[in-house]
Amino acid sequence: MLRAIVFIGLILGLISVVVFSTGLLKTTDNAAPVRDQPVCDLLAGPCEWRTEAGLWKVGLQVMVGEGQGAQYQLTVHAPTVQERFLAVLRGESMYMGEYPVPLRQGQKGQYSAHFTAPLCTTGAEMVWRVDLQQGQNALSEAVPLKLVFQSGNH
Repeated sequence: MLRAIVFIGLILGLISVVVFSTGLLKTTDNAAPVRDQPVCDLLAGPCEWRTEAGLWKVGLQVMVGEGQGAQYQLTVHAPTVQERFLAVLRGESMYMGEYPVPLRQGQKGQYSAHFTAPLCTTGAEMVWRVDLQQGQNALSEAVPLKLVFQSGNH
């Protein structure tokens, strides 16, 4: 009986070595591939790009307040109708989580949202990245620019 247990353990050990060494068990990486993208500062002016569907235009305005308590209005002109359209705020200068901002449809192809950027306790100026998503699906292929803005001195 002891020989059978040792023999089965040895066989299982050899099988696991073969499986792990050949890479048959691969882990899935859900992270988006890192691409070098040109940076577009949304507070410097609207960011525009063209896709097969047409012209995209994203703008950001400071509405009320100063510093990191400021409210912003994000406006997106999309060439096609977007369902469950979101802008997701992510810390670019420091990771602070992800903050989804639902975009509401206005006139044809225009979407907007008001939001306040989360506070950063370690510094007065924080660079945020705005990623556009349709539900859970990132529109990274449609957006060739890294859309950023700096909360702080406006």
